[in-house]
Amino acid sequence: MNMTSSEFQTYIFAYLPQSAQAVPAGKLTMIESGTEVQASQFGYGKRYLQRQDAYAIDPASLALQSAQDGTVQLYEPANGLTMFGAVRDAMPDAWGRRVIENKLKAQPNSLNESQYLEQAGSNRLGALDFRKTQTDNAQAGLLPDVQDLSYLVEAADKIETGEYVPEHLRQIFDAGPSMGGARPKAVITKNGMEYIAKFTAKDDAFNVPQIERATLELARLCGLDVPATEYLWLANNKPVMLIARFDRKPGLNNEQYRTHTVSGLTMLGLHESESANSSYVALADVISSSGAKGFVQQDRKELFARMVFNILVSNDDDHLRNHAFVWDDINKGWRLSPLYDVLPKPQVATERYLHLSVGKQGRLATLDNALSMAGQFGLMDKEAARITNDIAMKTREWRTFFESEMQVPTAECDKVKSAFRRPADIGLDFVEKRLK
Repeated sequence: MNMTSSEFQTYIFAYLPQSAQAVPAGKLTMIESGTEVQASQFGYGKRYLQRQDAYAIDPASLALQSAQDGTVQLYEPANGLTMFGAVRDAMPDAWGRRVIENKLKAQPNSLNESQYLEQAGSNRLGALDFRKTQTDNAQAGLLPDVQDLSYLVEAADKIETGEYVPEHLRQIFDAGPSMGGARPKAVITKNGMEYIAKFTAKDDAFNVPQIERATLELARLCGLDVPATEYLWLANNKPVMLIARFDRKPGLNNEQYRTHTVSGLTMLGLHESESANSSYVALADVISSSGAKGFVQQDRKELFARMVFNILVSNDDDHLRNHAFVWDDINKGWRLSPLYDVLPKPQVATERYLHLSVGKQGRLATLDNALSMAGQFGLMDKEAARITNDIAMKTREWRTFFESEMQVPTAECDKVKSAFRRPADIGLDFVEKRLK
């Protein structure tokens, strides 16, 4: 450790399956230099390893090992990474960092990673928490209710414009830092359930909360696994989309049970800069190798269908952090999480690409490219063609669904119409031949 480096230590707590209790899983050490993490190390606690309900904190880097010999093995992140993927997933992302910087009156990106980690609060993604000692309690912080949305939107607007949040709007600091992504959002409760409330941003070209909600409901119509959503128009003329948290389940005595959740990036043991070189097939392979027993084929089929849907709605923000996996304690494996962060991208290009590689023609967003490696998803050609055709037929009627079922105004539909592909333009004939 050189003169400009510092060592940060914290205990990772794991919330147990079907329980509101968290136990210390082990100790994390990070070596930091300025705002950069140079190295990380983690050792599981012996008592944690002896638990029947223990789970791996990080599937790529921190496999559970036997504690029978009494030694503690120290791990470093896989593939030369400086941070464990599961720790990165539990940290605030672009929006959460802005919230924390506003709270601390700090300059953008001026804090150490350990400061962002500590300031994110205890109600973060998944089932991990970070505490100074093995006996510390979770950080106090009461989530705002759905009734507080107008105040949260007002606070988010101030953060976006660089104003400090005044005292009466400081609920955003309990609700805002923990979730990923760059767009304004907050975590709220409604009828005892936790939701992510997603707001407008100042440079939006269309009503993003309404269009995202309608697109997710279109995905549900196509048979995809989508959390409950809701669209609200607040008294201050601000639209908000609510989406239920899939990493929280209602438990006993009004408690929330947490589900261990990691990104596709973490499952593959990759750095964010490597995401664009990855593929849907790589995600299908990790389902094959690490998926929950009895659900592997169901999840590979779901992943294939999501890829087809993304092609048809031009959702090219399909990077590896927008795919997640949740731990199934009963079947001792990973399940593909429900769908989230799907937004059509209006564009004029006739040749379009997804973020992840689709098939033999790379990232090219066409239906024939999607079918080109269907076998890697465990699908026969005819079944893959049937899934693709079903989704194409439903997304083709997107405008009728948006206007009639989702009450999206015609003017808003016009703003996003260029995102929705005509199946005939992107390989429907190839799909139809496979159906015969």
